Amino acid sequence: MRTMSMKSRKKATNTLVYIILTVLSIIWLFPILWIVLTSFRAEGTANVPYFIPKSYTLKNYVSLFTNPIFNFKRWFLNTFLVATGSCLLSTFINVSVAYVMSRLRFKLRRTYMNLALVLGMFPGFMSMIAIYYVLKSIGLTQSLIALVLVYSAGAATTFYITKGFFDTISREVDEAARIDGATNAQVFTQIVLPLSKPILIYTALQAFISPWMDFITAKMIMGDNYDKYTVAIGLWYLTEKENIEQYFTMFAAGSVCIAIPITILFIWLQKYYVSGITSGSIK
Repeated sequence: MRTMSMKSRKKATNTLVYIILTVLSIIWLFPILWIVLTSFRAEGTANVPYFIPKSYTLKNYVSLFTNPIFNFKRWFLNTFLVATGSCLLSTFINVSVAYVMSRLRFKLRRTYMNLALVLGMFPGFMSMIAIYYVLKSIGLTQSLIALVLVYSAGAATTFYITKGFFDTISREVDEAARIDGATNAQVFTQIVLPLSKPILIYTALQAFISPWMDFITAKMIMGDNYDKYTVAIGLWYLTEKENIEQYFTMFAAGSVCIAIPITILFIWLQKYYVSGITSGSIK
């Protein structure tokens, strides 16, 4: 009887959990569904008193790529270049620092790790004014290179997850390679990295997503340089007071277009992403 009671209680708990997760999923999916439906809505105004569009059209997507005033194709290319450059540079810096902290022992190592941990507690926008004046002093404001440098600059302080993964790789592998005459660089590139595919993909994906979605830093650095706008700045411009009524459905179409690549990338690499987060051990 007691066993049956425990099973019933467990079943009821599981049912309640499933119901809560289902409700949360619906709440989470609602705005996504709304923005997708709005992107196909033929009624062009920003505010309508209904959820399901009365008529559908592809004109919003066509206008997004052909509008002579708002150069979405240019914004998309700028965003892709910045995100790709930041991804490559940030991943290289992050993984290199993580390997050094995981495998090498040197003076001030613990001090640096503690300092990186403390600095990571402060949001990046707290330093935006200082960053802007540093870039201005060296003539790098309103340039895509400046964005790549800013997005990559903090990679050396965000190595803890990568380091945790490297710590799970047996040091006996390193020692065996060194007995065969391998240097630290060879151990890193030929032994550790091939075993670290999950964390490499996790790190690269994180480094790619941040510049892809960021608005505040890009807006501060780019200012009024229209040709160097990223998608986040361009789509924000579509929602300004003088544009929102006429271009809101085009804004919705742009939001869907910018979400598609990162969604496909995430789904494709999901198993590696999850493995990287959990820092699975390597046997």
